[in-house]
Amino acid sequence: MATAVKESVPDTPFYRLGGHETFEAICNRFYDLMDEEPAYAELRAMHAADLAPMRASLPLFLAGWAGGPRDWFEQNPGKCMMSAHKPYVISKAVAGQWAEAMRRAIADVAPQPIDMAEAMGKVLGDLAMGMGKN
Repeated sequence: MATAVKESVPDTPFYRLGGHETFEAICNRFYDLMDEEPAYAELRAMHAADLAPMRASLPLFLAGWAGGPRDWFEQNPGKCMMSAHKPYVISKAVAGQWAEAMRRAIADVAPQPIDMAEAMGKVLGDLAMGMGKN
């Protein structure tokens, strides 16, 4: 009789928070907020009219960043978030809009464990604020 081999899932934030489905839901909520909320108008204005490419790209980036599949990094060798945003002038205000919208998106999706989800929102917010210039 053959015994089933249980495939081990890595113990990373990506998998613990729910994998691709969760990260796609967070990113879709993020872009919905950016599209709908006047508080994020300046951030929205920095993006193309069609957010579909970003809706596809950001979840892949976050997946690899959070310990999941590294498809985005393999498709964009040598690129990171800082280098991808280098051509743009990002003010502290816009960085703050990004950070707030991402924290709201994470809170709205409410992945578990909540402490890990909140920590991810804080770290992403800190990264965004690090891109902001006065």
